[in-house]
Amino acid sequence: MTSLSEWAAPVVGRRENVPAGTERESLDRYLDWHRATLLWKCGGLTGGQLASRPLATTNLSLLGMLRHMAKVERYWTRIRFDGDRALDLIYGADEDSDADWDEGTAESAEADYGVYLAEVDAARKTLEGRALDEIFPGRKYELTLRWLYLHMIEEYARHLGHADLLREAIDGAKGQ
Repeated sequence: MTSLSEWAAPVVGRRENVPAGTERESLDRYLDWHRATLLWKCGGLTGGQLASRPLATTNLSLLGMLRHMAKVERYWTRIRFDGDRALDLIYGADEDSDADWDEGTAESAEADYGVYLAEVDAARKTLEGRALDEIFPGRKYELTLRWLYLHMIEEYARHLGHADLLREAIDGAKGQ
């Protein structure tokens, strides 16, 4: 692990989000484009910058967002959809449901970034080859994998709007 002053999130590019031939390919591409956008928004920032809360009216940080999305990826794909109830929820549970947002630090940034990448990879593997009409139990209703994709796309889209504001407040960087 590198020292706090040295580590920065890798600068990543994004492929153009082009239409795909099938519904499944489109959902996979769109979700991956959102995942890449989050990494792109974090690219080049130090652990301290990622952990910073540059907007006085909120506790949001880009590091908190990475931690939150790692938690969301694990919860919806592996715990809920795949049914792995033995898998622990990361970054807080009932006792502190905001730990994902509140407890990330400059010192934890590199490891937290790695956890996010690992959860995305695990989610992709979990969903690979599964049918969009596959049903899993929700809290009140049965849900489908198609619903899960749409929910994850919505979750990313909502938070990426926050990421735009945070990144601009940190270093003035803008992007789409």
